[in-house]
Amino acid sequence: MKRIDEQRLYEKFQNETGVSNEDYYAAFKRVKRIKRFYTHCIVYILVNTYLIVNHCFEANSMQSLFHLHTYSTAFFWGIGLVAHGLSVFGHDIFFGNNWEEKKIKELMDKEKKNRFE
Repeated sequence: MKRIDEQRLYEKFQNETGVSNEDYYAAFKRVKRIKRFYTHCIVYILVNTYLIVNHCFEANSMQSLFHLHTYSTAFFWGIGLVAHGLSVFGHDIFFGNNWEEKKIKELMDKEKKNRFE
């Protein structure tokens, strides 16, 4: 059933925009990756909130909020979440669009300028 709905959505989109199969499929895959990342974020927040609150109730003290081991799961899982985010959005965050082309042009201009001096 889900596959049929995706196919209908694609056909409607293609009729309205004239986008090719490859472009649509690439965009579709990217949207799925972004959706999985957002789901990962929501699960991270819910589970770690539960674990921290549960830890405080088990310790019968709000003092446990100030212990580092209370946040160990959130910290290490957070490293994984950051890695997931970088895998989804990372290539645009650090290098931006057309970074390689801009860098090549910059280096060529610099070389050209040094040659004439």
